[in-house]
Amino acid sequence: MYFAALLARTEDGWEASDTDLDDVETLSDLTELAREASADDEETVLVFIEQEDSWFALVRLDGEDDPRIYVSDAAAAARSSYGEILLTDELLGRDPGSDDDLDDFTDLDGTEDGEPAAAAGPDEDGDDDAETSEEAVPPGPIGDLHILADLGMSQKELLSLAEDALAEIADALGASEVLETVR
Repeated sequence: MYFAALLARTEDGWEASDTDLDDVETLSDLTELAREASADDEETVLVFIEQEDSWFALVRLDGEDDPRIYVSDAAAAARSSYGEILLTDELLGRDPGSDDDLDDFTDLDGTEDGEPAAAAGPDEDGDDDAETSEEAVPPGPIGDLHILADLGMSQKELLSLAEDALAEIADALGASEVLETVR
């Protein structure tokens, strides 16, 4: 189960809105959606995305700057269509258009067109597909570890988050009440 919300910082404090990511296919789409939530082009907007008990992500937009991204567990996010949006070549340290394709990781049940999943193991070259996956998308946190530093949450605090991470982040930002209204 996924949860997604937008938090926009205004002169009066944080404003939250839940968001539907069904029509979001790229990071550009997500960025556009977040900017539309802002009444002022200079406001900070945070996008919270969470897959229950698996991973969470933050996307931060400050005015017209490029989005800043933090993903708590890249390998877990790579198995999600929403995670695929966030795990850009740049974030993963790959050359754009490289042979590593996240589409290989997004078929959660391992089937195609209802066919049973093949047993995991070495491919024709004798290589284990799991090793290739681990090389392409590292386990653990990835992205901007200082994404919330100026808003009251240090890198150490961000890395220590586990269950209910978004609530703890909202609490540190002074936005827990507005986040709860959209949960």
